Amino acid sequence: MHTSMSRDPAAILKQVGSRVRALRNAHDMPRRELALRSGLSERFLAQVEAGKGNIAVSRLCQLAQCLGVRPGALLDAAPQQDSRQVVSLLGVRGAGKTTLGRAAAEALNVAFIEHDRVVEEEAGMDLAEVFAMHGDGYYRKVVRDTLDRLLAGVNGPTILATGGGVVTDMEAYDLLRRRSHTVWLQASVDDHWARVVAQGDGRPMRDRPDARAELARLLERRIPLYERADYVIDTSSGSRDGAVGAVSHLVGQVLGLDGS
Repeated sequence: MHTSMSRDPAAILKQVGSRVRALRNAHDMPRRELALRSGLSERFLAQVEAGKGNIAVSRLCQLAQCLGVRPGALLDAAPQQDSRQVVSLLGVRGAGKTTLGRAAAEALNVAFIEHDRVVEEEAGMDLAEVFAMHGDGYYRKVVRDTLDRLLAGVNGPTILATGGGVVTDMEAYDLLRRRSHTVWLQASVDDHWARVVAQGDGRPMRDRPDARAELARLLERRIPLYERADYVIDTSSGSRDGAVGAVSHLVGQVLGLDGS
């Protein structure tokens, strides 16, 4: 849901310019860099930020993608104000949801929840046993029930690391998108794979010689679902500290934390 907006075209352009400038500054991104990433000239981008550039819809979409938001977010006069206190991190295994989420939560002094662990506590067994004994239907039910309680019961700013497959359950994903700020931690297949191996997790490779190819196919199928998230952070483009900083900065911005 977005804030109401004047129908005056000049006012709309000013609102778009204000949002682009604010988001660019939030990312500490020079105008020249954003211009190169979005395919706009630096001169025209300056006009857009000044509220004088009549930007085409296709260019607006490119600009939004570079700034990590959906196109509609650029039409808001100000960042959306609401009561959501949770930032949910999305991505397949190896995206960094737990590692980056926990580090960002410590840096910001906010709560951190790993949803897979909550599911295990609810079921009284680890995830592998849940699937083996009860199947996917039971697992999805526990995911939805625990998400509902978690999102209803938070009493302060919280970072939630979700299970990798939560986006494939439309009911659970819609719940997340309504009641939390969703962030896709995007990474390349190579980075996903390397991180899983580095963690000593042998599950992807056990009796599956083409496990890496399976991971690539899984990621490809889920990308359209992850792209529905409110924000995107590319965790393959820099260091771990840089990724932690990006997550911390975004969480601070969307939750309105002091000093962010």
